[in-house]
Amino acid sequence: MDNATPTLSWPPVRRAAVPPLSRHRLSWIRWLDPGLKLLVPALLLVALVLAFNFGSFAAYVELLSRWTNMSFLPTLGAVYTLVMLGFQLFRTLLWAYYKPYPLPDGPWPSLTVIIPAYNEGAMVEKAIASVAASDYPADRLEIICIDDGSQDDTWSYIQRALRRYPKLVRPIRFAANRGKKAGLYTGFSRGRGEVFVTIDSDSLIAPDALRHLVAPLLHDARIGAVAGNVKVYNRHQSFMGKMQGVRFVNLDYLRASQSLYRAVVCTPGSLSAYRRTALAPHLKAWRRQTFLGAPCHHSEDRALTNFILRSGHYTYYQRTALVYTLVPETYTGVCKMYLRWERGNVRESCVQLGYLFTRYRDKYRLLPIVEFFLAQLEYPLTLIFFGMLVVSVVLYPLILIKLLAVLGVISLINLIYYLWLERDLEFVYGVIYSYYAFFLLQWIYPYALVTVRNRRWLTR
Repeated sequence: MDNATPTLSWPPVRRAAVPPLSRHRLSWIRWLDPGLKLLVPALLLVALVLAFNFGSFAAYVELLSRWTNMSFLPTLGAVYTLVMLGFQLFRTLLWAYYKPYPLPDGPWPSLTVIIPAYNEGAMVEKAIASVAASDYPADRLEIICIDDGSQDDTWSYIQRALRRYPKLVRPIRFAANRGKKAGLYTGFSRGRGEVFVTIDSDSLIAPDALRHLVAPLLHDARIGAVAGNVKVYNRHQSFMGKMQGVRFVNLDYLRASQSLYRAVVCTPGSLSAYRRTALAPHLKAWRRQTFLGAPCHHSEDRALTNFILRSGHYTYYQRTALVYTLVPETYTGVCKMYLRWERGNVRESCVQLGYLFTRYRDKYRLLPIVEFFLAQLEYPLTLIFFGMLVVSVVLYPLILIKLLAVLGVISLINLIYYLWLERDLEFVYGVIYSYYAFFLLQWIYPYALVTVRNRRWLTR
């Protein structure tokens, strides 16, 4: 194995992911891209014109009532849509007022960066190298990388990183696979830093990400955890990568608005910082957490955030702390990722409900409650309306034109944030993703709900 330094470009999103994609596939994507950026807006315009000229909502409601006795559903949908639009407008104002904390003059706290890895191969060395290349003071930094019983050459790449950065890297190797939570717990237990930073082994951070990430902790002692800004590393390598790239950028809207009331509900494993004094009292409870009698092995980041929030600390999002992470590029891979996330959301939403109505913090308690209940209503109502769509198309096919147009308009409204932040034509992949998710991913939440006790990690 050679000792060449892993190549890092910045930003890394246009570099090939690991493993690299074929030249034929990349050529196909480049050929398709310009056409989609013209075709998607044109199709949306056509759908809007057709929606205004064909079909009648009054005739549709009458027919639906006559055949199914569910004429109240359009009214329910309209009310819920108005409530959600009103809340979205309010959150948009919060998003507009959001500002990341500026870089302080110092002094900088000591950091322990924890990178758990399992069968990650060469990517883990790149992750370590991106941390070592950080502009954070080297004498205030340590990197703990845990090989979670990998069956490939992950350990050899960690050893390479150790030889290259012997003063920074502390490697740990498990004899067998114990799960990501066990790896993180080991890092938290052995780390010496005043602040813990978690980074996924398939992610690269920007050179200034660590300093930006800890800035909120230095400005406000009440902040216990900080979420980084997660972007897609392999965004330009596949059609799925492009859709996920737009979706990840749009998460900025959610986390930035939540930051105004200091309640970011999930500090992501890809890049987050935790104040040691806020995290340490809860580590054993987090490590032993169970739900409905089953150990909690997934969504450890959302669970950590709940422990931080429940103890009265604030959580914040730092837009300027950038990390680029690999995402699945197939339908099966995306479904596994979302299923894992949704199982965690079901579990941790129940945990969150347990403290939302208590005096767990002195202020900023009302808006988390409002957001929580609107979010919980979204999934069952979406499923109801999806079922209604199927019935409607059978009874009144013309309504499909209107519903497709409405879905397109809603997706464009949601993509305003992307357009403001990125200002490019990639937003068309967000429009495509809206239809993709509506028709192909609706099953994930109900399946996650009934299999919430499933302990499988799915991506491992």
